[in-house]
Amino acid sequence: MSKKESMSIQIWIILILIGVASGMLSGFVGVGGGLIIVPALVLFLEFSQKMAQGTSLAILLLPVGILAVTEYYKHGYIDIKIALIISAGFVVGGFFGSKIALVLPQDTIKKIFAVFMLIVAIKMLFFDKKSIEKDPSSISSTSEKKG
Repeated sequence: MSKKESMSIQIWIILILIGVASGMLSGFVGVGGGLIIVPALVLFLEFSQKMAQGTSLAILLLPVGILAVTEYYKHGYIDIKIALIISAGFVVGGFFGSKIALVLPQDTIKKIFAVFMLIVAIKMLFFDKKSIEKDPSSISSTSEKKG
């Protein structure tokens, strides 16, 4: 997604929902970036795996991922605008996810987490579309195609 392209309302909603879902899951069971953001960017916005990973890392930039983010950024695999929008949703989702987790029994949270990981693993192993590796400088928004 280039900086000059505008995003449709539909893309904004998808990005906010990705942020809220990953934030909630993070607050709920301590995960989010790799399990929600990366697959969601690949599936819903047709990002390459590297672009999705780099953008996910940018969301978690400070302080833990700074060196990884720097490497992805140098190679053109981070969409800063997308990372910032999802981050906003992540903050809100993390708050509500932690609220829910604190009132549920630990065994329930463990089971929800395990089922979620199984669903993601099965999807990636058996039902995932192959993505075509693109040069980061040639990647354009899929919002015009979908929205």
